[in-house]
Amino acid sequence: MSTTEPSKVTTLGLFEKRMPGDDCLLELARLRFREARMGTEIHAAAPEQLAWLLHFRPGKMPQVVVHLPRDFNLLDENSQHQILDLAARGAGQVSGMVLHDQAAMATRRDDYINAAWKLDSQLEKINGCPTLFIEYAAGLEPADFSRFFSSLLDLGTVSACIDIGHVGIRATRVAYAQNHRGEDICALKSQPARFPQLINEIEAAVAAGAIAAFELVEVICALKKPVHFHLHDAHPLSTASPFGVSDHLSFFAEIPIAFEHNSRRAVATMFGPSGLSELVARTLESTASRAVSFTLEIHPTKERLPLGDAAALFEHWHDKTGAEQMNHWLAVLSRNHDC
Repeated sequence: MSTTEPSKVTTLGLFEKRMPGDDCLLELARLRFREARMGTEIHAAAPEQLAWLLHFRPGKMPQVVVHLPRDFNLLDENSQHQILDLAARGAGQVSGMVLHDQAAMATRRDDYINAAWKLDSQLEKINGCPTLFIEYAAGLEPADFSRFFSSLLDLGTVSACIDIGHVGIRATRVAYAQNHRGEDICALKSQPARFPQLINEIEAAVAAGAIAAFELVEVICALKKPVHFHLHDAHPLSTASPFGVSDHLSFFAEIPIAFEHNSRRAVATMFGPSGLSELVARTLESTASRAVSFTLEIHPTKERLPLGDAAALFEHWHDKTGAEQMNHWLAVLSRNHDC
């Protein structure tokens, strides 16, 4: 992802502690992000928090995107004011803000469209205002998501964020449920005895998920607006996440199984490195000179990596477990960035 990118293209990674400990964890993140020449996506709910986190950015040039709290809602007047406050504080330093979509966007489409127009008119008054990207997160029908943005073509500050893992897992669930009386494929992870008899059907559903993600990317890119992406892999049988979700995986992850399938005891994730490369290539071809950004939204695991050249940051720590787990996660982000 990090080679021969046009100037309008930026790759970012999640930039946050994710482990218990002091701000040396953010100093470690700053070091590793600077080494990788990677931009940052940070979570912030208020201008003061944003200002504090910007202090740790790896440099003035790498791009910064702000991920807004999940409870922010485009229809909520208080949320609108908070978005405007964050946009004003980040103007000139932050290129984008990510706001989650809502399931009600399908049933109250006109209300959400009107709210987007109203907010756009306020954001445009801010010099150097970041773009507000509305993320696919609530499990909408992809057609409803793309239809919403087709009504916002004239807005200069509001566009779409595609989370390929969210799109893919939803489509995987739909594809499997259609042939299994509504059963949730993600619930199978607790029923490993059924894997051997179902593995081919599971893989077919996972393939359908990848296809759905690629199709939504093509539709959104065709709208000729800036696009932001959340990139992470996914698989319904994954148990790697400490949050119990089936996505936010590294593109180098595999799903272990207790039997041989195609001469292996593991199955591939939904995209893998080759799928990631294909998605990025297709996106760049579709967006041409328009702005596009990619955030690696991969969650950490409990694996550890020695601190190496960053050991001096943690001399005052008696237990280096959290620091080494953080260092491993940052290495995973860097490896995916280099994919």
